[in-house]
Amino acid sequence: MSDSELLDSFVKQYRMLKGEIGKVIVGQEKAVDSLLLSIFTGGHCLLVGVPGLAKTLMVNTLSRALGLSFSRIQFTPDLMPSDITGSEILDENRHFQFIKGPVFANIVLADEINRTPPKTQAALLEAMQEKSVTVSGKSYALPAPFFVLATQNPIEQEGTYPLPEAQLDRFMLNIRMDYPSFQEEVDIVKGTTVDSRQQIDVVLSAEQILDYQGVIRRMPVPDNVCQYAVKLSSSTRPNGNGSQLATKYLSWGAGPRASQYLVMGAKTHAAMQGKYSPDIEDVQAVAEEVLRHRIVRNYYAEAEGVTTEQIVSQLVAISN
Repeated sequence: MSDSELLDSFVKQYRMLKGEIGKVIVGQEKAVDSLLLSIFTGGHCLLVGVPGLAKTLMVNTLSRALGLSFSRIQFTPDLMPSDITGSEILDENRHFQFIKGPVFANIVLADEINRTPPKTQAALLEAMQEKSVTVSGKSYALPAPFFVLATQNPIEQEGTYPLPEAQLDRFMLNIRMDYPSFQEEVDIVKGTTVDSRQQIDVVLSAEQILDYQGVIRRMPVPDNVCQYAVKLSSSTRPNGNGSQLATKYLSWGAGPRASQYLVMGAKTHAAMQGKYSPDIEDVQAVAEEVLRHRIVRNYYAEAEGVTTEQIVSQLVAISN
């Protein structure tokens, strides 16, 4: 099958996948699209929202529709790193045997990741970047494909630990989930207060996902699109090559990984729209979710109540 035929097939499968998720998840279309974009790009994503917005249900439904192995880790203040990666035990023959932890799955749901201290949060760093886990000096490869889909309650709520910038940078997208509309909430109440369970059909296999990830990575990108992505990422860096807006409102900007994710996200966004190559509009479509968790506001922005979303929106506007 040629790359163009594979991309045509991808659009059909993507629409089928959205349909299966839509059987359970009411509304939240933007969040579902972003979640699927991160999957087909091969990146990890962070879903942020107040409790009760179906963050966990969305990830669970996605894993059922993809037919991948799924593991859920409930992050709590007393969770230890070995509870995630696994540990060595002494068997009856007095040999050390490695018992794999829940991170050894295709989709790992890190539920309420900011409920656990930074030491335990850091246990996911190697897994997210290297797709492997090192225990007692020995490295163990994680299954392919591998995704960490983390949920997080707002930092302002009690009993939470802010994620360190190094870990935030490992997440391709920061997806913000908002309250449903009135009619969507009515539909949610109607669907969840009766004794019924929707049957989710498996749409894609692990091999198909890897094929689609491969063809998306092979998509050609015009030079002007790459240059635009780098220019947009650079504009967030204060006191350097960044914009006056960044110098005024930001103490820290996005690194080169942001430029990479802008281009990869634009590729996947273009493929989801049935295009064979991304353009600048595709970069702009993913800019907010790629950049907002990679920039740090200074005291001036906080005092004026300027949000990261507003800063990214203005940077996109002035970069045209």
